[in-house]
Amino acid sequence: MTEPDNRCRIVLIVPDDADADHQAKLLTEAMSGGDVASVIVPQYGLDDQAFQKRAEVLVQIIQNAGAAAIIAGDSRVAGRAKADGLHMSGSLEELGETIEKFTPKMIVGAGGAAERHTALEIGELRPDYIFFGRFDGDIKPEAHPKNMALAEWWASMIEIPCIAMGGNDAESVVAVAESGAEFVALRDAVFANGDGPAAAVARANALLDEKAPRFEG
Repeated sequence: MTEPDNRCRIVLIVPDDADADHQAKLLTEAMSGGDVASVIVPQYGLDDQAFQKRAEVLVQIIQNAGAAAIIAGDSRVAGRAKADGLHMSGSLEELGETIEKFTPKMIVGAGGAAERHTALEIGELRPDYIFFGRFDGDIKPEAHPKNMALAEWWASMIEIPCIAMGGNDAESVVAVAESGAEFVALRDAVFANGDGPAAAVARANALLDEKAPRFEG
């Protein structure tokens, strides 16, 4: 798989699914559809033991496809599952401690930046990326305007890469790419797509190939 290094790339959010086998099947299909930079695995309502079991399976699928596997919130699960990174959305103190402890051994990214002041405070801690939006924020076809505005502002002045949550339609990747964001996060646009996850990832990549602005350098 060739990786486009000069345009916005896709980050997948694993969907909530009570059926572990079905969740793994959907993810495997999605990863076969084309370029995916990384995949974030949230815990949702699972207890720690069940989450550990899921994570081990999903991390393998993600890494076998050449993407980075990022566990949301639990460093012990991430370590045991041999994930590539951690996504943190708690307090600044917790984020700072996690960055200090795990960087550069693991990717440490940050969510929870709902406005500029918080984003700048997070930025001072130097995470590997900042995430604008919520994992379940893809309730409309297009990306949320607030997340788009934050991504555009951030990308224009801060070097730390940003991920912006897209909408539930693959077409939303174009507007996110135009904001200057390095990554667009997709969940329902891929996993609830009528044509299937692989077709959705292929479609999103085709749109980015055709319409995404290219990064300089």
